[in-house]
Amino acid sequence: MKISIASDHAGFTLKERLKDKLKSEGHDVFDRGCFDESSADYPDFGIIAARDVADGVTERAVLVCGSGIGMSMVANKVRGVRAALCTNAVMAEMSRLHNDANVLTLGARYTDENDALEILDIWMKTSFEGGRHQRRVDKIGKLGDY
Repeated sequence: MKISIASDHAGFTLKERLKDKLKSEGHDVFDRGCFDESSADYPDFGIIAARDVADGVTERAVLVCGSGIGMSMVANKVRGVRAALCTNAVMAEMSRLHNDANVLTLGARYTDENDALEILDIWMKTSFEGGRHQRRVDKIGKLGDY
């Protein structure tokens, strides 16, 4: 699978670990920055990865910042993106099963590496359930700007 990954300075170290895991599992990973721990603004990097998903360059994206909140806000500004901030494995599973989330956001300051790796693993392996959930996902896709 093709996956974009991005972070700000607070998420850089965790992003690198997640990127290594994805690559080791055979995924094509597009690193959209940042590229070191120097102060960086999360919107500059998150938007690139989110647009990759919306434009079909990649199937999914993983975004990491200090809390995960900022990256989630950025990604969800892009039409066609359904970003989910997941803080545990159950949220990761449900974001895929019921919401067909195509972007995962994580907070490096609040999610330890082992938990983040488990969240990523479940998020990557869980398929969208469809059925009654498809109607809801379709409604999200039709929402316009207010």
